[in-house]
Amino acid sequence: MSHLVSFWRNAWMLYLLKALPFYGKGTRSGCTVLLLLTVGASSANADEGGLSFWLPGMQGSFAAVPTEPGWSWAALYLHPSAEAGANARFPRGGQIDVGVDGRGDLFAFGPTYTFEQPLWGGQASLSLLAIGGRNFASVDASLTGPGGGAISGNRSEAVTGFGDLFPQFTVKWNDGVNNYMTYATGNIPVGSYDPDRLANLGLGHAAIDGGVGYTYLDPGTGREFSIVGGLTYNFENPDTNYKNGIDGHIDWAASQFITEKVHVGLVGYAFQQLSGDSGEGATLGDFKSRVFGIGPQVGYKFNASDTTDGYVNLKGYYEFGAKNRAEGWNVWLTLAFSPAAKKAD
Repeated sequence: MSHLVSFWRNAWMLYLLKALPFYGKGTRSGCTVLLLLTVGASSANADEGGLSFWLPGMQGSFAAVPTEPGWSWAALYLHPSAEAGANARFPRGGQIDVGVDGRGDLFAFGPTYTFEQPLWGGQASLSLLAIGGRNFASVDASLTGPGGGAISGNRSEAVTGFGDLFPQFTVKWNDGVNNYMTYATGNIPVGSYDPDRLANLGLGHAAIDGGVGYTYLDPGTGREFSIVGGLTYNFENPDTNYKNGIDGHIDWAASQFITEKVHVGLVGYAFQQLSGDSGEGATLGDFKSRVFGIGPQVGYKFNASDTTDGYVNLKGYYEFGAKNRAEGWNVWLTLAFSPAAKKAD
């Protein structure tokens, strides 16, 4: 769910009310809640809220399998939906209830060029991915005082546009049924971003990410298993003076071909922030986040033409175990075209 608005931290801004006296329906207290909703939401709208540069689920089946040299093209549709709630009791008996909700309809697309000349005994490729679409976020909060009086406030926003750019470099090796890869990618912060918005399509800061992957693929049995792990280093957001910590992530997929062209299986991911947030804007502590996801997948390989192979994949994730991060579900639909495999003479 990375690249959704970072709205989770907005809820925690309301916890500043713990330091304020509150005994009833007073107008001054009501204005304080609405003010914190607005200021809190406006001060943390990038990666700060536990939402990451790395999109958990980005890698899947056949991740480390080399492909044919030449140009290929991929497009994917991602629909994330997540929500989170929190509550805290005041020492004098009051309570805050906060709900945050985010949804997106995002499209990623871009070319990849795979080199014919080997590099380090493997196959190198370069790609560039862009993101566009619509993002929606909302925050709702209610405050109940010790005397039973209650006040509430809410804010919601949507944005449509383009996000950041993501270049990636990979090298892949094949050894029979075993396939290996290493990759390096990053974030170029050129997307639609405003620190005063709840919803954004850009992160507002740069990031670099690198890792390794492995795919077991046995054409004889039709079994496949892939796993990719990596680390993300985030640079400081110059608009908020906030720097997210180092993130660790693992994507995995397992599938079985039920026909020559169709495979079905499971996918999953694990995301854990390894070091705390920092910077002048990190006023609420290190705020480490985590989330896990698992779900089904189905894929279909087809011949688009005499010179082009096609592949379509549909997968979905149910998220659980979230900490300092919204959780929900997301669906991915991927369509890719690449040079057709050369037929043996």
